[in-house]
Amino acid sequence: MLPTDHITLDTLTLSWLPSQMEAAMLRLDKLDPEISGNKWFKLKYNLEAAKEQGKKHILTFGGAYSNHIAATAAACQLAGLTCTGVIRGERPPVYGHTLQQAMDKGMLLEFISREDYRNSRQQYNAAPDTYVIPEGGHNAAGARGCEEILSLFPTHHFTHVLCATGTGTTLAGLINSAAPHQTILGIPVLKGAAYLEEEVRALLHPGKPHQWQLLHDFHGGGYAKVKPELIDFINTFYQETGIPTDIIYTGKLIKAFHELIHQGYFPDKSKILLIHTGGLQGNLSLPPGVLTL
Repeated sequence: MLPTDHITLDTLTLSWLPSQMEAAMLRLDKLDPEISGNKWFKLKYNLEAAKEQGKKHILTFGGAYSNHIAATAAACQLAGLTCTGVIRGERPPVYGHTLQQAMDKGMLLEFISREDYRNSRQQYNAAPDTYVIPEGGHNAAGARGCEEILSLFPTHHFTHVLCATGTGTTLAGLINSAAPHQTILGIPVLKGAAYLEEEVRALLHPGKPHQWQLLHDFHGGGYAKVKPELIDFINTFYQETGIPTDIIYTGKLIKAFHELIHQGYFPDKSKILLIHTGGLQGNLSLPPGVLTL
């Protein structure tokens, strides 16, 4: 169990935020340097279930730059469990920061082709002592953990909650735990991610009214696509607020928020909560000096 007392709720003072609106950021990135942000919430009940079932080993899936892979390795070491990461794609000649970090935490790495990876996530013959966590922690246990995010601070006064979306697990948890008057907005970081609608719906509590939407126009070219304007925006946001964001998730979230403000998307007097989902280790894939964080 990780303590959550490092997490803060920071008021955002932004030059481009209309004076009749309020915005704040829930800093999940402050939770832990390795099991960062929403990753812990998605892993928490999965690891608990593994121990309850007497499982000794965790098997999970991800790409070579997956925050989930790095976080799972660190969380398993903390929990006293061994783990294997099934990595999408061929074994690279030199491991990047994410894979090296996972190995340093004791994770075994298994590399498979992209085609086999697509199939293996659906049907993987795990050993009897192994607990399988889907890619990104996308299951009911993962969503259950994310339902706790909005209870870290008093958040009922916010009218809108925005979150970057990869697998939809965190978004589903936010929707499940939101107050009836709140609108939850997901910003997919993947191009052509219409399938996320069903992925999110599959994790929602039945019979509860939900106000939520996925806004698909802010992926910036696709997953892990980093354009110069995104780098400039992340640097400018840091200079203005002192808050570091990442190039994969929260950087795109804040840029989407800026564009939505410019479009007049939010009604006057809106109170907007932005979820910082961590993942700052993803910035290490950039050459030194590109980001001024």
